[in-house]
Amino acid sequence: MKFEELRNLDNNALQIELLKYKKEYFNLRFQKVLGELKDTSRMKVVKKNVARIFTVLNKVKDKNN
Repeated sequence: MKFEELRNLDNNALQIELLKYKKEYFNLRFQKVLGELKDTSRMKVVKKNVARIFTVLNKVKDKNN
């Protein structure tokens, strides 16, 4: 997901996206350990999306203070 798309979402939608990506990353880690993971680059993409969401959430929090 692109940064611009995330900035247009409200706080609740960002929290839902964050939860979705965290669950996906958790599942990817298990697949990696079990040797079932085919696309290892997906871990990097998901991790970056989590970081982007945290960045947007922190910017929104800073604007409100």
